Amino acid sequence: MRPFVALLFRAAIMPGHRELTARRNRPTMEAPYRRCPHEKNETLARQSLPNPGCPPLPRGHTFSSPRRGSHTPEMKILHTSDWHLGRTLYGRKRYEEYEAFLDWLAETIRDNGIDVLVVAGDVFDTTAPGNRAQELYYRFLCRAASLCCRHVVVISGNHDSPSFLDAPKELLKALEVHVTGSPSGNPEDEVLVLRNGQGVPELIVCAVPHLRDRDIRTAEAGESIEDKERKLLDGIRDHYASVAACAEGKRRELGGAIPLVATGHLFAAGGRTVEGDGVRELYVGSLAHVDAGIFPPCFDYVALGHLHVPQKVSGSEMVRYSGSPLPMGFGEAKQQKSVCVAEFGGRETSVRLVPVPVFQQLEQIRGGWDRISGRIFELASQGSRAWLEVVYDGNEILGDLRERLEEAVGNTAMEVLRVKNTGAVERALAQTLEEETLDDLDEDDVFRRCLEANRVPEDQHAELFAAYREAVLSLLERGGQPEQGGRHED
Repeated sequence: MRPFVALLFRAAIMPGHRELTARRNRPTMEAPYRRCPHEKNETLARQSLPNPGCPPLPRGHTFSSPRRGSHTPEMKILHTSDWHLGRTLYGRKRYEEYEAFLDWLAETIRDNGIDVLVVAGDVFDTTAPGNRAQELYYRFLCRAASLCCRHVVVISGNHDSPSFLDAPKELLKALEVHVTGSPSGNPEDEVLVLRNGQGVPELIVCAVPHLRDRDIRTAEAGESIEDKERKLLDGIRDHYASVAACAEGKRRELGGAIPLVATGHLFAAGGRTVEGDGVRELYVGSLAHVDAGIFPPCFDYVALGHLHVPQKVSGSEMVRYSGSPLPMGFGEAKQQKSVCVAEFGGRETSVRLVPVPVFQQLEQIRGGWDRISGRIFELASQGSRAWLEVVYDGNEILGDLRERLEEAVGNTAMEVLRVKNTGAVERALAQTLEEETLDDLDEDDVFRRCLEANRVPEDQHAELFAAYREAVLSLLERGGQPEQGGRHED
């Protein structure tokens, strides 16, 4: 039996499981903190770094919104997403970072008295995660079962395999972990009524997973790109409307103003991304711009995943992306990561952001040699253990750039993961197609060059490019390779 399956098996049927469940259902202040007996060291988590260059969260970063006549007891949910367990960065495995984050998350759940944890998709980085990534996931769920958190809700993202996440869902229910990998066609299957230790309903969650094209649209011969876009948007809107109607029906049956939370993993209109954040805009047309109005107004909070930058949707405090907890690339290096804590009680719902520490410093150094060498010296004097991306854009020709960099970091704890030499001569040569390499181009550039090389009329480019992006999206959803810089190596 694999270790992670054994963990779940013991947690689900061990003789002390009833006592463990009862302990988790006690009031928050009575729930003792107990570590999973299988967990490893927490050194990296406890030695986490401040994030240099990251603007701190503003003082009083708590936002509130009135609720409809609510008199329910206070409860708290923690919203996180886009863990991408198993992801690597230019060949470097990141398991120590992920383990440190999950240790920190468990402590944050304990310290904040969290009742429900919501993971809004992209638990794993690929549809076929390796054993180490799976072990981190299941060990964390085992540990969460011993904390004050009464429920965990997990949905699939576009990087996850729905069937893989769904496979152990019945076993995970023994730990009060609720998984929705794929829509079943019955809206009621996605509506979860979560109850406290006394069996009283305390929260309704519309656990909507990532909705793939095939889940919400029937392809028809001869339909235009505009037809596809319209049908996709209609499909998403109808899906949320059906699930919301089912949830409201359950709330009426149960009586009382039970908070109603929805999840989603999609690209909302106006969503912000940054270069190197790992989110590729492969979605066709307006599918990449789902308007916030697609979510019915009955939802008290909408926990979204997919975009790695923490942000509100259309200015709404209650429709949010938590963002990824770890920077997925050097473009996110100076971004303050956070998780969202939503509190329900009285007549208001409030949301506050909890900053995530930096477990592995990333830094991009750009400029001429003097700027690059000076910054490396500065970091070395601080005892930095940063991973570096160096972008040389000086005018001097440096044929030995990599050798200079290796010498500069040779006696330090830093490591150069990526070097880009974009000096004046290289930029001039890059203007000649014969001198270009694939490293200078992304997938979209290659496709455009193919259109040009085959002299395809320009008035056909837009439609062909849309079809190309649809094909790539379909490939990724069936288990294609992750984005550049994040190759899966288990």
